[in-house]
Amino acid sequence: MRAELSRVLALQADRVRSMPLSQLDRAREGAAGVRAELVRRAAQALADLAADAEGRPRRELPRLALHGVGDQLAVTGADVLAHGDDAALAAALDVVLELRRGL
Repeated sequence: MRAELSRVLALQADRVRSMPLSQLDRAREGAAGVRAELVRRAAQALADLAADAEGRPRRELPRLALHGVGDQLAVTGADVLAHGDDAALAAALDVVLELRRGL
């Protein structure tokens, strides 16, 4: 599970980092929101999973500029990879796969 999450997370973070800012700032046809906002929500969900795994309070992530959302996704995902149990890893994989479908 850890290896699969690591692989999928790296692919999605790289995908987001390589997207033109104009594409990040608009929704894909039929999607549930602007791409950057989908990434921000996924990063927040990963941050919440990491906080729960570490036994610390959840905190709202800062709202980064468009060019920073890929890094935010990578960092919050790395936190889950470092501290999450099997259930947290499975939930994180679901978050990242849902993001992939939305982008």
